[in-house]
Amino acid sequence: MTTRLAISVFVGLLVVPVVPLAAQEHPRAPQQSQSQQLPQTGTGAPQAVMTEATMSNVSAGLKEFISGYAAKSADKKFHMPYQRKDLALDLVKLHDDRFSNLGGDKYFACVDMKGADGKVYDIDFFMVVKPGKLSVTETSVHKINGKPLYNWKQEGGVWKKVKVS
Repeated sequence: MTTRLAISVFVGLLVVPVVPLAAQEHPRAPQQSQSQQLPQTGTGAPQAVMTEATMSNVSAGLKEFISGYAAKSADKKFHMPYQRKDLALDLVKLHDDRFSNLGGDKYFACVDMKGADGKVYDIDFFMVVKPGKLSVTETSVHKINGKPLYNWKQEGGVWKKVKVS
């Protein structure tokens, strides 16, 4: 009898939908069901869903931003502050699979960059994308050599950084 109960509970747990974790690695726009209407712009036209074409435009724009910023520095590296130090970084990989349309013209992307110190830094980028223009609004070091410094949690429709537990 106990064995049957244990098996029933185990099987039941396998078919119950998994509850999403409270925090996640990267911010994402809330998933819409097919029945939900897309948000409307001021002109009444639906906002574009992040398509492959949009993703490649954002990817190209971010690569251009990073390379343009690096080209202006004396050592041809992308520089950003971290813990009162200047990180001199080279682009290793742009994670196209981590792009997120956060709604409106706001996007999120993360990239791997190698530091002059030999460490690999995962950098989170928040951007505003308008036709023909990409503006980076925030950058932060998310991981060092694969170890996360924080995770993301959505509270009241706003993504916030949370401590890694």
